[in-house]
Amino acid sequence: MRIATWNVNGLRARLELVLKWLAERRPDIVGFQELKMTGDKFPAAELAVAGYHAVVHGQKAWNGVAILSREEATAVQLGLPGQEEFGSRLVTADVAGIRFTSVYCPNGKSVEHEDYGRKLAWFEALRAHLAAAGRPESPAVLCGDFNIVPSALDTHDEEHLKGTIFHTDEERARLRSLVDWGFRDLFREKHPEVVAYSWWDYRAGGFPRNHGLRLDFLLGTGPLVSRLRSVEIDRDYRKKIEGLTPSDHAPVIADLD
Repeated sequence: MRIATWNVNGLRARLELVLKWLAERRPDIVGFQELKMTGDKFPAAELAVAGYHAVVHGQKAWNGVAILSREEATAVQLGLPGQEEFGSRLVTADVAGIRFTSVYCPNGKSVEHEDYGRKLAWFEALRAHLAAAGRPESPAVLCGDFNIVPSALDTHDEEHLKGTIFHTDEERARLRSLVDWGFRDLFREKHPEVVAYSWWDYRAGGFPRNHGLRLDFLLGTGPLVSRLRSVEIDRDYRKKIEGLTPSDHAPVIADLD
């Protein structure tokens, strides 16, 4: 089984590239983030032709998450309870024996902005929701764009960026709380010391200079970790392919037994 996550940064603008990626990489289940469209605008027909069912929680112009799967999925949760004012940022479905959740976590803007405190509260609500809805001994995936850099290995400049947005102790503690509950970072399970990124700013030559951050994760509970064969960041799809403009995020892909 192949699972994946990808912040597509606007599905309407990226649909041709997404269809090409699906045909080449052939994931069985994938979580998308930052759709930037409502559910009625979601290209379900085109994705069905590509072989995928979809569970969608969209929003006009901003946010929006989805789960695509080869097997039909059962929707479980649309939106994070109590955090609706932050937009459409969570979708959960049961598919192929896995409880699969795609999240687009708040950015926070800066540590001085009021959204920073709201971001921390959103993560606390996420942990409480996951703990109430599931058990760490059950097969579950939590994937998406977390807008947090877990450690110095995951940023191109920890020295200068530590304490700024994505790099604060408070954000990292919220992410660790998910790990403490029972989710494990699948990339780090296979690559404990590798310096690698999943996001590069469009500006200032971020990608060619490899000035990036690792913000996109596939987290899995113990039953998923025991099945893990490989996990990689798909850098090729951060490049321009056949004239198609990429997202500023790369997909993350894991293969399971």
